[in-house]
Amino acid sequence: MSSPTGPADGLPVRMPRPRQPGRHRRPEPLVAPEGAPALVLAVPGTPSSATRSLAEEVVSIARSELPGLDARIGYLDGDNAEFPSLQAVLVHTAEERTARFEQARAAGMDVKMPDGPVAVVVPLLAGPDSALLRQVRQALMESRVAAELTDALGPHPLLAEALHVRLSEAGLARADRARLFTVATAADGIVLASVGGDEAVQAAGITGMLLAARLAVPVMAAALDQEGSIASVAEQLRSSGSQQLALAPYLIGPEIEPGLIEEAAKEAGCSAAESLGPYPAIGKLALAKYTTALGIAPQQAQSTPAR
Repeated sequence: MSSPTGPADGLPVRMPRPRQPGRHRRPEPLVAPEGAPALVLAVPGTPSSATRSLAEEVVSIARSELPGLDARIGYLDGDNAEFPSLQAVLVHTAEERTARFEQARAAGMDVKMPDGPVAVVVPLLAGPDSALLRQVRQALMESRVAAELTDALGPHPLLAEALHVRLSEAGLARADRARLFTVATAADGIVLASVGGDEAVQAAGITGMLLAARLAVPVMAAALDQEGSIASVAEQLRSSGSQQLALAPYLIGPEIEPGLIEEAAKEAGCSAAESLGPYPAIGKLALAKYTTALGIAPQQAQSTPAR
């Protein structure tokens, strides 16, 4: 039985663990600064329930990495309350910030007029797409809201990791090269499919080199939106000795029409993996773009090393 001063004799005493000093000390959890701009995820493509679910999962991942984060979703082709347009979300975010300031001042609080960007807009794009980014900039301009626009999420090692996982899920790559088992359908050449023209293909090629290092097979990028590009790259891989190809979409998903990946896979005469979708790295990279834009201790997203 415990006494007022502690447990009875013979019972163990649980002492608090002292804080670890030096470089092995566990870092304090990062939280969003008070009054920080909102992270607004700019979602391309035709809005749908599947698109919304994907975007909400990406935003949820970002919030879990940075507690207190004000994260919102705006659709490039949205036009109603269910799928609000990027422009409408920016305007509403600015109005809410002004209202909070006015309420605080009316309550007699000593607050200063908010300044700086209202939001940081992060395009939900794996790589650059000039047409879609132009659409984002147009929405920012028409909203007349002070907002910063980041680059697309890639190229990045985490996207190479995500591509590897999607290929392994489809049975087109080994999940771990260190293990002594084989996948009968593992590809010996990868067509990395992107959208956005030549610039997007070049950016995808950088991530493709990282993917090639993980899989130890050749990887070549091609453009889904350029006629004949997928078939041409597939032929190049076969000419260099690859016999069993796989199509890996360097895409998150909403930026293309459904069925386009299947058509491209038929054109290349191979199987295809799923788009990146709401893979955890997507949310982490969106947050990294946000924190880097604001200079608030950006998260150092780490990829799993190839084995």
